[in-house]
Amino acid sequence: MESTNTKSSALLLLPPIPHPPSFAALKAAYNAPLLTCLRAVGHSHKPASQRTLDIALPCPHLQNSSKVTRESLYALTQTVVANLYTLLCIISAREGFDVEGVDGIDVRIILLAYPRDGKSFEPSEGRAEDELEGPIVQVGSLARCHKRWSTVYSVESEQGEQLLKRFLSIAKTNCPVQKLRGGIVQVSPTQGEKDHDTTAQTKHHKHVAVGGTFDHLHIGHKLLLTMVAFTVDPTSATEENKAVITIGITAEDLLKNKKYAEFLEDWHDRYQSVHKFLHGIISFDPANEHPESAREIRNPGPNGHAVLVQYPSGLLIRYVEIWDPFGPTITDEDIDALIISAETRAGGKAVNEKRQEKSWKTLDVLEVDVLDADEQEEEAGSTKAQVEGVQEAFQNKVSSTEIRKMQAERSKGRSKV
Repeated sequence: MESTNTKSSALLLLPPIPHPPSFAALKAAYNAPLLTCLRAVGHSHKPASQRTLDIALPCPHLQNSSKVTRESLYALTQTVVANLYTLLCIISAREGFDVEGVDGIDVRIILLAYPRDGKSFEPSEGRAEDELEGPIVQVGSLARCHKRWSTVYSVESEQGEQLLKRFLSIAKTNCPVQKLRGGIVQVSPTQGEKDHDTTAQTKHHKHVAVGGTFDHLHIGHKLLLTMVAFTVDPTSATEENKAVITIGITAEDLLKNKKYAEFLEDWHDRYQSVHKFLHGIISFDPANEHPESAREIRNPGPNGHAVLVQYPSGLLIRYVEIWDPFGPTITDEDIDALIISAETRAGGKAVNEKRQEKSWKTLDVLEVDVLDADEQEEEAGSTKAQVEGVQEAFQNKVSSTEIRKMQAERSKGRSKV
């Protein structure tokens, strides 16, 4: 398999998330260290393929994730990941960092199962393979994994020091450590932290799907893909039906009428970008950068072209070329959950109507937020024009169409030289 993970530029160890994890609370806690790291990685002289920032995000509510369904943890986790990616995108828009182009900074959020006090940390029970696969990982799995960071950043606080000390005691790395000024991690004393949603009946999901063009992979895609990987429940060694993730990626012929279609990536480039990101948040094998195996299939009929990627735990990721709005969701009865963005809610409803026509079980449909800076960006002292400029730059970073438009404008500018 083609290499998906060169030497990572930097790892940022953040202190545990605030509670409740509102955008304002995450900004107060993380704005300063994120800005410093983005500046350092963005201004480095490393090749573009090595400008990666892995952000380890300790989440106390995930400490006992092996004992409950992933769906019961979905709402809080989605809120945290969406708000942090929004903050990253706003900082990048304000400072002019490229987090959306092939030559930009590849930002990835890694979810750590870690207690708030850092003292009651105990590795979760489970199979050895579970310790090596994300998107939820233990500190030990992160410290021992094959990734080699040129710099580890840590936040100057009691919680930050505890996490760094634990990480270094396991990693035994010689890479430089830089300590950063942090913010204020707010934890409301009036709101007890719930590990999971106890208000609704939740299900185990063994086969989760998502679909899209995934052209010029951006932060909105990363949120969607993170939550797809998050939602599928790990399977035990004795279970016959292993976990499956199906990623439907639109065929090129269906995209000819898209704006700036000449700058669309081909199907294989889009599949490889999606896999590179997923592999970066899933694979934490200590010795092997690529423990997975992959094969491409071309069968007759709908959804016959796919790349199948198998991990040691049994997790199968299917990258399927789709030729209609439904893809495998109406040809594979075993799919049991669908992840969508809030703006494609009608698509989820249409899928379930098609499945009902076949007398199949309907899919559980889970949503991710549409990333938006409109209500978030109110920096003190900013003029209306500055706020609007940041909002426009933000949208340019989370829209494949806008990314293609910028490429078209750059290409036109070069042709005039």
